[in-house]
Amino acid sequence: MRKKYIVRLTDDERATLVQVVKTLSGSSTKVRRAQVLLKADADGPAWTDADIAEAFGCRRQTVENVRERFVTDGFDLTLNGRPRAPRPKVLTGEQEAQVIALRLGPPPKGFAHWSLRLLAGQVVALAIAPAVSHETVRRTLNKVG
Repeated sequence: MRKKYIVRLTDDERATLVQVVKTLSGSSTKVRRAQVLLKADADGPAWTDADIAEAFGCRRQTVENVRERFVTDGFDLTLNGRPRAPRPKVLTGEQEAQVIALRLGPPPKGFAHWSLRLLAGQVVALAIAPAVSHETVRRTLNKVG
């Protein structure tokens, strides 16, 4: 079967990939992508997708996806992956301060201490925030130690 996406590396790209593999710099995914690109290079070893997949312990589809990403998205995006979008902030700094102050105060009657779910409920009840999960409260309190 003819390959639709042919990988042809420049000398600079090849040197970068060799450096990543040699020093194992970056995540394991980055190193695997570098290994796949080096072996898939049409001007180099030009291994088959099945051989590459077997050599590096991944699926043949993974090798095909790396080839396609290299041709369509370019070298940097293939090697490093897409940057993740930052998580949106749920609470402002002022709201976080109010949550911390609430936590430091006495718990409601009938409770020995604040639980995360109890705090989240109080934050909504006191209209500090329209809606908040106990995980958001945990992350907020985790910041201050």
